[in-house]
Amino acid sequence: MNAATHPVVPEEVMALLDGELSSAEAQAVSAHLDECTECADLAGQLRGASQSLSAWTVPPVPANLDAAVNEHTAKTAWKRKSAKPETQMRFSFWNWRLWAIGGVGAAAAVLILLVAGLSISYYSGRANRAQYEDRMAATPQDSQAARADSNGGAVPAVAGNPDSSAENSQPAPAPAPASAPTVAPMIARTAALTIVVKDFAASRADLDAILARHHGYAAQLTVNTPENDSRSFQASLRVPAPELSAALSELRALGRVEVETQSGEEVTQQHADLVARLENSRETEQRLRDLLAQRTGKIDEVLQVEEEIDRVRGQIEGMEADQKALEHRVDFATIDLQLNEEYKEKLNSQTTSVSTSMRNSFVAGLRHASGALLGIVLFLEEFGPVLLIWAVILGLPAILVWRRYRKAHASVVAGRSIRG
Repeated sequence: MNAATHPVVPEEVMALLDGELSSAEAQAVSAHLDECTECADLAGQLRGASQSLSAWTVPPVPANLDAAVNEHTAKTAWKRKSAKPETQMRFSFWNWRLWAIGGVGAAAAVLILLVAGLSISYYSGRANRAQYEDRMAATPQDSQAARADSNGGAVPAVAGNPDSSAENSQPAPAPAPASAPTVAPMIARTAALTIVVKDFAASRADLDAILARHHGYAAQLTVNTPENDSRSFQASLRVPAPELSAALSELRALGRVEVETQSGEEVTQQHADLVARLENSRETEQRLRDLLAQRTGKIDEVLQVEEEIDRVRGQIEGMEADQKALEHRVDFATIDLQLNEEYKEKLNSQTTSVSTSMRNSFVAGLRHASGALLGIVLFLEEFGPVLLIWAVILGLPAILVWRRYRKAHASVVAGRSIRG
């Protein structure tokens, strides 16, 4: 309300209705209400609200409310007392949780013990192996005999051969210290090239010329010449290792290089181990042949020595082949070459004539038609009896239903015509 027009605020009107104003204030507010219609309406609204509030009464409390509250409280307290916490576990013989926890713990303990045992055996085996290698490095001649024994080249004792026992009983003389010669590293080099060429035939001839100049050869060669498509050439080339760079330079000049990779594998230690094993096997073979030449033992022992010689000889031949292959890898580098022709589609690329194509299409159509007819005949021969049985089973009820429907429809039509 505007204070200039209505000097009486609504709170004073409410205080007048409640009898909370003094006599002077009540007279002033009553005088204003007589003059102001808006304030009189507000007083009437407040008087009606006051009368409604004074007439409002609180309903009585139900008689059974206390009993229901007490009963609910008693039930809740009983449930809390009887309920067990989820974390509490009964230590009973039939408690499956205890059995599950015990089983998991036992399995974990067995697994830990197994891993620990395997680790101990593994590291003890490595320690024994290190001690064995140290002993072999300390006594070179004894290490050769031990390596021969580890390779299956144990020399059987022959009766009446005192030389063998005397030789084994005498200690080997200590070798004189000498500086190890410097050995050049053995590198097996490999390269791969993918080249796109314009003239496939000329590139093939240039490749043969490059191999001839660098004293190389093709270990494997595959040529693909598909019809109406680009030709390709794949080969595994071998060139002497010193001429690898020159050969790669000339191969790059054949066309556009798409992919090029080079790698080298050092096989020095592998070759040295192979040579040492081969030397030990040869010494074992020589000792076996010396024992066989004396022929002082029994027949069974002599046959055993001969079998051992054959086995050692087989190992020697296998190691010699591996040594040659390894040395060949070092002496001759490998180049995996792939030549792809830059193919250009030709206008008259059709190889067969129009008449031949039409004849082939007609023959193919007849073949497909005869195949389709034959398939239909075979289908009827195989599934015809089954289809006939199902047609009889399902067709007769369908015919009877159709006839009844026709009769009912005819009777309905006749009745309509009579009523009409």
